[in-house]
Amino acid sequence: MKVLFVEDDLLLGDGVETALRREGHQVTWLTEGESVLEHVEQGQAEAVILDLGLPGIDGMEVLRRIRAAHDIPVLILTARDSLEDRIQGLDAGADDYVLKPFDVDELQARLRAISRRQGGRTQPSIRVGPLHIDHARHEVSWKDRLVKLSRREYTLLHELAQHPGQVFTRPHLEKLLYGCSDEIESNALEVHIHHLRKKLDSNLIVTLRGIGYRLDDTIE
Repeated sequence: MKVLFVEDDLLLGDGVETALRREGHQVTWLTEGESVLEHVEQGQAEAVILDLGLPGIDGMEVLRRIRAAHDIPVLILTARDSLEDRIQGLDAGADDYVLKPFDVDELQARLRAISRRQGGRTQPSIRVGPLHIDHARHEVSWKDRLVKLSRREYTLLHELAQHPGQVFTRPHLEKLLYGCSDEIESNALEVHIHHLRKKLDSNLIVTLRGIGYRLDDTIE
């Protein structure tokens, strides 16, 4: 995998780069955020490991710029350990969040996990009744009307729509949206489901109490 690694701590960066290369990854290591977007746009990365405490442009701003134009997996690597910082990073578009100090094996496992999730979302176009998802354009239409969704709403809907009628458990969907964070608000998933029903159709997503959710594949 082509990994773009952004970290200004030279000692830490050298160790992580070495470990990633030993795992077989092609690594581009940057120590500032100015050129991150350029590397992503040039197709020089399939995943990004991003430190937040960067010189010049803060890592959070780099993350926002990436997310404004790209769906590439982003793993935050930082010493900012407050719940507020973690929520801010995940809401800004990070796929997962690793706190310093960390174990390199855990970092590699998290990287593999977000890459698998990304790789599973490859269908370029999905139609389920009046629902159309154009994944290449990142657009959702309902009855030929474009509907604006947040990043997490889109990710959730796309996951359900890839396998209409299949039941997805709550833990699976929470991990998809929030990575391995242990401090997700108890009703966070329900809020996203509520918003999707309100924007699309109240009957589109079916709740199976105590089990999970599925997309109604018979809706017209």
